[in-house]
Amino acid sequence: MMKSIQSFLLSSLIFFAASAFAGSVNINTASPEMLTKSMSGVGEVKARAIVEYREKNGPFKSIDDLVLVKGIASSTVAKNRDNITIK
Repeated sequence: MMKSIQSFLLSSLIFFAASAFAGSVNINTASPEMLTKSMSGVGEVKARAIVEYREKNGPFKSIDDLVLVKGIASSTVAKNRDNITIK
């Protein structure tokens, strides 16, 4: 019985920890599909543009560098700032 409770608690902890980070997306490693799902105002075309820019120019050094991608405005960066990372 005790092992069942421990297993349940551990599973719950892992689930909630994973959920807390689920919204965060690394713009230096994410696929276009992940960018589209994780970023507000970023559809397939903009997501592909982010990946293409990254492949051509190397990793983003700052979240603000996203504005260097054609079609990504500073308002899009501001809207998504809390759920994107470069590390």
